Amino acid sequence: MAEWLVEEGIGETRALLVEGGRVLAARLRWPGEPVCGAVHAARLTRRFAGTRRGIATLDTGSEALIDHLPREATEGVAGKVRLTRAPIHERGRLKRAQARWLGEADPGNDPVEIEGEIVRRFPQGLWEDVWHAASAGAIAFAGGEILCAATPAMTVIDIDGELAPTALALAAVPAIAAALAWFESGGNIGIDFPTIEAKADRRAVDDALAAALDHWPHERTAMNGFGFVQIVARLEGPSLLHRFATSRTGMCARFALRQAERVEGAGVTLLTVHPAIKAKLRPEWLEDLRRRTGRAVRVETDPGLALEAPSAQVVPA
Repeated sequence: MAEWLVEEGIGETRALLVEGGRVLAARLRWPGEPVCGAVHAARLTRRFAGTRRGIATLDTGSEALIDHLPREATEGVAGKVRLTRAPIHERGRLKRAQARWLGEADPGNDPVEIEGEIVRRFPQGLWEDVWHAASAGAIAFAGGEILCAATPAMTVIDIDGELAPTALALAAVPAIAAALAWFESGGNIGIDFPTIEAKADRRAVDDALAAALDHWPHERTAMNGFGFVQIVARLEGPSLLHRFATSRTGMCARFALRQAERVEGAGVTLLTVHPAIKAKLRPEWLEDLRRRTGRAVRVETDPGLALEAPSAQVVPA
């Protein structure tokens, strides 16, 4: 039976849905960031004329787009809101959180923490597979690979390979389903399949995609004559692709700390990283690493290392 496993890491909480040693889905949260389902005190700062929508300033100081405003809610009124989507950083801008106006009602928070069995470590290699796939925006399959990218308009998935168009499209479907769950994708998603001439073949790909995603709430168009399929699903916050697109050094810094936490032995933890990663390491994170491992920590830099390729080892004190 599939079960959620949770790692409470340094600077982030990670979760994997695992069944039979295989990852079905992944989630990632950073401490202190707004979470879908959370209830906040807020003040309505702007109401859009003729609508039930507006902008409110939350108790955190950030702004959220508000819907379901009652007629009597005027600018300046205080109340409570429930986040329906966390804010999402995009290149060059921050997409505001979305929230529903509750007024004075206080129904309590939805469960906002990642639920599952808390483990000290995931089984070897599982998180690394997900992390590196999201970092590269790619998942290989027999005969080709899918390439994924987060854009301001939508998440785009392209398919590349040397198989015949219909065979390539069908072979890509399991990788597409895996990517959507691994990367915690949602919102508008565009899939650019190879151009397939025969309607029957396009229908076969549609049927395969429907079967692969039958457990996942979404709406989907049929493949058009150019091989394009659009999916719309609930988006609750930044996907792994969004995080890598806008916070790559932050993602890599946390990954480096995870690597350092996993090495064993007596001595000093030597963590060697790209200079940009060292600049991102917070003192409290390094102190947490020292406390968790019981070893002193030394950080050195090597500009020849990729951001995604830290080196961690235990050396004599």
